[in-house]
Amino acid sequence: MATINFPSRPRLPTFKTGWIGTALLVVGGLVFAWTAYYTVPAEAEGVVLRFGRFSHVVPSGLHFKLPMGIDTAQLVPVKRQLKLEFGFGTENASAPHQLGDPEEYEEVKSMVTGDLNAVLVEWVIQYRIERADHYLFNVRSPDETLRDAAESVMREVVGDRTVDEIITIGRQEVEDEALQKLRTLVQAYAMGVKVDQVQLKNVNPPKKVQASFNEVNQAQQERERAINVASGEYNKEVPRARGRAAQTIRAAEGYAKQRVNQAEGEVTAFNALLAEYSKAPEVTRRRLYLESMAEVLPKVKNKIIVSEDAKGLLPILNLNGLSSGAKP
Repeated sequence: MATINFPSRPRLPTFKTGWIGTALLVVGGLVFAWTAYYTVPAEAEGVVLRFGRFSHVVPSGLHFKLPMGIDTAQLVPVKRQLKLEFGFGTENASAPHQLGDPEEYEEVKSMVTGDLNAVLVEWVIQYRIERADHYLFNVRSPDETLRDAAESVMREVVGDRTVDEIITIGRQEVEDEALQKLRTLVQAYAMGVKVDQVQLKNVNPPKKVQASFNEVNQAQQERERAINVASGEYNKEVPRARGRAAQTIRAAEGYAKQRVNQAEGEVTAFNALLAEYSKAPEVTRRRLYLESMAEVLPKVKNKIIVSEDAKGLLPILNLNGLSSGAKP
């Protein structure tokens, strides 16, 4: 009878129980050390969750937590300026909620004004996260909620104004009112964010009527320019006329004072002369005559002196003519 020999089973290596325990301890220590610390960047805060429930908030820096998934930390950029764009999207934007489908852009920026005109509004809001815990837990999808709230507020503000106000002179008022209403709404929702600015980028009428609106805007700008030029001329001519009038008045006042002083001086001189005349009439009369002749005679070119006792006048030889070269 033949015998069958089966191959022998290979012998397994044997390990000592101490090695397995040591390896488990080393691996456990590495996992413990790896999951027991974390770093919060300088621009963020860490929100610590313990067993999935909110525990506390930590500032930037190196921190320790319970390992093995007991504590988890979510990083929230509380010191970064964030923004959301409406009606357009910037390429390579840092916030994921800024980009979207171009068809969505058209839907967002298409609005109706208070006078039932269509307008295309593109705007931006800038905001910061103030409370990391409120931002994460008070509102589901806070960025989307903020986007919806901003769009609702802008449509409300635009719907209260005419198209001319929004396109031309009312842009600043639209920004201010939208900012105040959005801040009130965000505070009511306790979203943990603060809206810093609402800025209108492009406000245009629909493309089909844009040419007509441009003509209207150009006419309004020309009107404003004409008003400004007229105001400038008015502000230039009125002060000039007032200056000339004031100068004329001062000159008249000065002349009046001069005449009064001169008249008062003449009165004083006459009174003094009258007093002297009362004392010596003949002497004063002769002195006045001599003073008058001394003042008048130098102005006379040809002088003829006639004696008081002369009975008749004889022709006088023209000696002046001969002295100048004239023949007799």
